[in-house]
Amino acid sequence: MIPMAVDGSANMIGYGLAAIGPGVGIGLIFAAYISGVARQPEAQSRLQSIAILGFALAEALAIIGIALAFVL
Repeated sequence: MIPMAVDGSANMIGYGLAAIGPGVGIGLIFAAYISGVARQPEAQSRLQSIAILGFALAEALAIIGIALAFVL
């Protein structure tokens, strides 16, 4: 019978694949921010705070993912 143990390297490969989601999310957040500021420059301060909040939430997913990759 073949043992079904998972090594640490498999966890890191899984995290690498899971990091694609937050990376794409951050790209979309800042693409929308740049587009919004290009259309209405006077709304930059309002859009910037929303973009930073979105960035923090998307980055939190990546940080939780790396923590779980090391724990598991």
